[in-house]
Amino acid sequence: MSKKKDLEKLKKREAKIALEQQQSAEVWSLAREFADHPARGLTPQKLYNILTAAEQGDIVAQSNLFLDMEERDGHIYCEMSKRKRALLTLDWHIEPPKNATTAEKALAAEAQEWLENIDDFEDVMLDALDGIGHGFAALEVEWELLGNLQLPCKFHHRPQSWFQTPIDNLNDLRLRDGTMEGAELWPLGWLVHKHKAKSGYLTRSGLHRVLCWPYLFKNYSVRDLAEFLEIYGLPLRLGKYPSGATEKEKTTLLRAVTQIGHAAAGIIPQGMMIDFQEAAKGSHDPFQAMIDWCEKTQSKAILGGTLTTQADGKTSTNALGNVHNEVRHDLLTADAKQLSSTLTRGLIIPLLSINKAGFDPSRAPRFVFNTQEPEDIKLFSEAIPKLVGVGMQIPTQWAHEKLGIPLPENDTVAVLKSGTSQNSPTAALSTVVAALKQEPLAPSSNPTEDDKVTKNASVLFELIDKIPDEKLQSVIEPLLLPVISKLKSASNENERLSVLAEAYPTMDDGQLIETLGDLLFIADLWGRLSVQEELGQ
Repeated sequence: MSKKKDLEKLKKREAKIALEQQQSAEVWSLAREFADHPARGLTPQKLYNILTAAEQGDIVAQSNLFLDMEERDGHIYCEMSKRKRALLTLDWHIEPPKNATTAEKALAAEAQEWLENIDDFEDVMLDALDGIGHGFAALEVEWELLGNLQLPCKFHHRPQSWFQTPIDNLNDLRLRDGTMEGAELWPLGWLVHKHKAKSGYLTRSGLHRVLCWPYLFKNYSVRDLAEFLEIYGLPLRLGKYPSGATEKEKTTLLRAVTQIGHAAAGIIPQGMMIDFQEAAKGSHDPFQAMIDWCEKTQSKAILGGTLTTQADGKTSTNALGNVHNEVRHDLLTADAKQLSSTLTRGLIIPLLSINKAGFDPSRAPRFVFNTQEPEDIKLFSEAIPKLVGVGMQIPTQWAHEKLGIPLPENDTVAVLKSGTSQNSPTAALSTVVAALKQEPLAPSSNPTEDDKVTKNASVLFELIDKIPDEKLQSVIEPLLLPVISKLKSASNENERLSVLAEAYPTMDDGQLIETLGDLLFIADLWGRLSVQEELGQ
């Protein structure tokens, strides 16, 4: 029990020190180390030894090799850059816990403000995503006191070669301080992102472990291709010397044979000769095929596909490219979730713990990336009215989230209404027609057609009187005037429907037929009323 208490006291003391200085400053030798570039002269056996040493806790050579791979192989750099920088395009916010109180919502808003004020916060995320390739990324935090708040002012990315893992716990990251086990990282002193690109211990979970073998094979092929291109098309030069030639004469002849291919000139001792044989034959295709295989394997490992990277002219289609983009979105979402957890656990909770007395970590707000892709607005605009029209209750909030449209304040429970807006021309027209058709006639033993017209006329005028002049104009003009001339020239119903379809492309066939019927009904009724008015009836 006493040992546990001593450990807790030590961690509190280290956390307090971390607010004032950086832990790496105590291990000055790390800053003076220079990378040994293990990619130089890399062979299968050397690579095997590097990976084996990393599995036993010594990750220095492996980390330096991974750095060389990104610097020397432009394809790996390009693909890794795509994957990491794609995350920087996402919007993010601090989300309060479920069933949050007003105080918890205010706390989340304050935490978001703190993070937004961090200089170059995008660079912090980019440095943290270096863990995709290495398995982890460690950023040392530099704090400053602003008023009564302790806030991070800088994040220093530290090379992975500065760290090690103890042999008895390969998932525990330690700072190399010259001891066998290494120094435990100070609380509040580090933001460590451990990224699982694949399952395994920390030193084996990085994506570069998969990429190092294609990198090695590609290097062999590139070297062989360079040698092939150096001699391709050049004739074989064969020097002949007479018997009894001295070693000095042989050396002179060899030098001349070697240099004559580049200088196109040379001298040889008398009695010697140079024969030019048939030019070297061959093809670069085998070397290029190996290079292409290595790069496609790298693309598959990093982005989940190849068609978003390069086209081969045979199998690259838009449809296949879209499928591969979907795979990339899955990777983007997975990366975002892992980084969100790191920023919540390693940044937001420590920030609130040291600045807010009585803070409960179990009710901490969360860092959240918006990884949802907005849906096709045109597709939704056609589908939603039909679904609502058959009675589906679709919350407005759901539609806003799907389309990526911000939701107005205090509008979280509203539902979409059936049909078009009640202020639209078609809705107003339908209201008038429905009232005319449903209005009961005065009792009569045998009502004539004129009786119906007279009664409907009174209803029509009554409804029109209730509509302000400006609204009546907004109803009639947008609906009738654009199409009235075309309707006059139409000779049959199909042509009239075509006119309406062109004028109102968002309507389906049923709406077009209904609107045409309403227009014909109103036109007929209005014509009858005009005739009666002229006859003084």
